[in-house]
Amino acid sequence: MTARLSLYQKAEQELYKLDRSVKGKFYDFCHRFRQDPDHPGLDLKPLKGDGRVFRAKIDQAYRALLAKAGTDEHGRQSWLVVAVRHRKHVYEELSVAINRITGEIEFVDLSVVGQSVLQRAGVTLTPADPAPEPEPQQTPAPTEQQPTAAPAAPLLTGATGDELRELGVADQLIDLALAVTESAELDQLVAGAPLLSKDILYGLAAGMSVEAVRKEITAPVEVELDDGDRQDLGAALARTTVTTIDDDIREILEEGDFRAWKIFLHPTQAKLVNRHYQGPARVSGGPGTGKTIVALHRVKHLAKQLPPGHGKPILLTTFTKNLTTDLRARLASLLDPELLERVEIAHIDQLAARVLNENPLSGSGKQRIYDSTAITMLRQLLLELDEKRWDPEFLYEEWEQVILGQSLGTRKAYFDARRAGRGRSVNRPERAQIWKILEQFTARLDKENRETWGQAAERAARFEIGRDAKIKARQEHKDAVDGKDLIHRDDSSGMRYIGHRYRHIVVDEAQDLRSAHWKMLRAMVAGGPNDLFIAGDTHQRIYDQQVTLGTVGINIRGRSSRLTLSYRTTKEILARAMQVVDPKGKTVSYDDLDDGTDTLDGYRSVLHGPAPELAPCDSWDDELAQLATTLVAWREELTTGNGGNGPRRDPRGNIAVCVADRDSVNQVMYHLATTAGITVAELTKDGPKGNGEVHIGTMHRFKGLEYQKLAIVGARDGVIPRTTVVDRYRDSDPQRHAREELKARSLLFVAATRARDTLRISWHDKPSPYLPTA
Repeated sequence: MTARLSLYQKAEQELYKLDRSVKGKFYDFCHRFRQDPDHPGLDLKPLKGDGRVFRAKIDQAYRALLAKAGTDEHGRQSWLVVAVRHRKHVYEELSVAINRITGEIEFVDLSVVGQSVLQRAGVTLTPADPAPEPEPQQTPAPTEQQPTAAPAAPLLTGATGDELRELGVADQLIDLALAVTESAELDQLVAGAPLLSKDILYGLAAGMSVEAVRKEITAPVEVELDDGDRQDLGAALARTTVTTIDDDIREILEEGDFRAWKIFLHPTQAKLVNRHYQGPARVSGGPGTGKTIVALHRVKHLAKQLPPGHGKPILLTTFTKNLTTDLRARLASLLDPELLERVEIAHIDQLAARVLNENPLSGSGKQRIYDSTAITMLRQLLLELDEKRWDPEFLYEEWEQVILGQSLGTRKAYFDARRAGRGRSVNRPERAQIWKILEQFTARLDKENRETWGQAAERAARFEIGRDAKIKARQEHKDAVDGKDLIHRDDSSGMRYIGHRYRHIVVDEAQDLRSAHWKMLRAMVAGGPNDLFIAGDTHQRIYDQQVTLGTVGINIRGRSSRLTLSYRTTKEILARAMQVVDPKGKTVSYDDLDDGTDTLDGYRSVLHGPAPELAPCDSWDDELAQLATTLVAWREELTTGNGGNGPRRDPRGNIAVCVADRDSVNQVMYHLATTAGITVAELTKDGPKGNGEVHIGTMHRFKGLEYQKLAIVGARDGVIPRTTVVDRYRDSDPQRHAREELKARSLLFVAATRARDTLRISWHDKPSPYLPTA
């Protein structure tokens, strides 16, 4: 009889780490098992501890552990591979269960738990495939017994066994969890734990209360189950994240876990993805918590609900062009080509430009300039006017955030406008001065046939708001006349078949969008269920765009969720990075894209790795030389699989250098190419330029990206933060000074959390004051 074979998520992760030859044998085993599970060569036998768990022979050394989950719709036996183990690590006590909270199949592996914890909990493991008995050894003479140390206090003192069970911890782990006395033991325990148990135990160990864990970890993944559901492995398999084993599994295993985690969806995230929202919804969370993954899977979920058609009713947008390139590549690995064709993927400025190009009277032929160019023009204007009362940066931000941000078209409107968050206050006569200067500035832009991207966004928003008003007016007229007389109305108003551009909009990196961007997006989709899905983290805001969504017509009250578990950054890297944005002894506040504040409380990681290296250097030349040595070692480690102890990987796309000072990017590239023989690819707004081994770019270019190994160079005082920028406002505008410091902290935080496994930060002269000292 043939069988249907699926791969448990944790088993898939384990396979990535095995030698290539073992992966090949596993693939052959799967082929044979699917043809005939009862073939004598597979030696399929149940374990004594849990008769639902079987072991089968892959080769002389390795065993597959499988759970039998009934039959599928075609009458085939349905089996789930829950683990792949060396024969000496297969124990009779291995078991599967159905979690009382999620209804999913869970595999509990006690073989990785420390012996001291097992002894304290009174647990003994029995090898399922025992090795031959060793030769008897001569009993040594008794030695004087040393006094035993007092038992250490348990690590998890804030929860009882009953509370752990109610939260969803697997039964087999409860006594063991309460016996843990230190973090290292907990790490061993959760290494073999199901995902929900791991999240709960790490959350409690991080200081979360039982109620907080219940609210943030347990409740989002809870499903309704009856007694039958808790016993039916077949039904539980349908609720469990698995990979169906077919002829494509070899490719997946060969690509490795770095690819897999980029699209892996945690059960907590899956609830957010599949939920039906009655209006705009927002997901926040620190770096690596999976906001982008949730956004991508949300697109997939929405695309699968679409009726047949050929249009692009779903928009996926983000802040920059290079992020759009990355999103498109990731989404292509999630969606079939037919569904991918139904999704519009565009960065926000590209979207605004498209709106303007569709309106021939909009002045779309103007040259669009970046903020730095505009500020230079404004500085020149102030020199010509001999105006010393205002600096160009303050005036430009006043124009961008207040005048353009609120679409203020008259001086009176500016006089009456609120300037929340602007710091320095201005009275009515000063507003008159500012308005006059900015009128001259915009006149100069018009004369030179130029406009800023902020202007373009504001005009695009006005066009879309006008379009939205026409659509609503048409609908109101239709309702009033019961659908009659619409042809005449459409013909006379040029509104034939007009409709909203999109049915659903998904936004990634939402924290950096302008107010005008949000107004444009709000007008592009009809208000209603599942209209806007927003992912962002204000701790990673690296541009000065602070927007309250409620003021631009986007109400997320009651539809906000927060992710707290990082799947990318190791505990060691995360601990250092957290000290940048949440320094001890200092109050640093971040908004939540609405009227509240955001926090990283409970933010934690399940990954371990080496501690970040903080490397002081004697000079810039010394810093470059040390960098080259480090990169050569990293390249060797990846290409050889850490000396043969791990999977081999191409360094391309896995190693990067983040340069704190943008003026030094070319110096770094030149040194590595000419001195160390390392090929490089510069990160541009369009993504990596070239096919070099090491990606190099400024901190801003790394936004939204991730690498296994990352070096940050030039992280010195005066650069992070820029002394010329921060010191300018220290006394004259304390609120602006605090905002500039916050932006600089966020920039370093973003850069540091791009590293997945390994992080090195170097500097010469004096280190950045934001770098952790211990």
